[in-house]
Amino acid sequence: MTVRTPVYVHASDPILRTGLAAALRGQPGMLVVDHAAVDGSVIGVLAAERMDDEVTAELRKLHATGCHRVVLVVTKIDSVDLPEAVDLGVCAVVRRGEASAEHLADVVGRASRGEAALPPEMLARLLKQVARMQRNMISNGAGFNGLSRREADVLRLVSQGLETKDIATRLCYSERTVKNVLHDVTSRFHLRNRSHAVAYAMREGLI
Repeated sequence: MTVRTPVYVHASDPILRTGLAAALRGQPGMLVVDHAAVDGSVIGVLAAERMDDEVTAELRKLHATGCHRVVLVVTKIDSVDLPEAVDLGVCAVVRRGEASAEHLADVVGRASRGEAALPPEMLARLLKQVARMQRNMISNGAGFNGLSRREADVLRLVSQGLETKDIATRLCYSERTVKNVLHDVTSRFHLRNRSHAVAYAMREGLI
């Protein structure tokens, strides 16, 4: 009996979603499942134009269901988005122009075996980005107080009652960056929300 890899396909464009699902169904060893069947054994295939807030939200939903292996099919992805994508379970990236049925099934199969699959230049950019982040964390003292300078600055402004938009303006960040900083802090310290994060940081003397 042939063991088939369960795959969940998501795309905001229904035509794209239907096309990818049909392409995978036609490949040996692939079993396309619906959202209700998603768990830790399922490989997610998430297709979009680029990494944006909608894609990030969907990755978090998949992560919450236990689906921690996702193939991202995109037209373009910026180097700044790669670490976040990987942190949310993306283990493979396929350019939409190269997403033939055979290639996509091969990448899904590799993901099911625990292998990563990034185009060479994306892997190089990811490694450089991770190295840069590590250097920044060390220089900002994150290794000593548990928060980077950016995280501490954001929490300090939250404690002053500023909204996300105002914090972004004050620190010259995008609103998305501020939201990501708060999400990272609450996730890392297992906190419920931004208010809990501020209370924790103040109690521990981090801000």
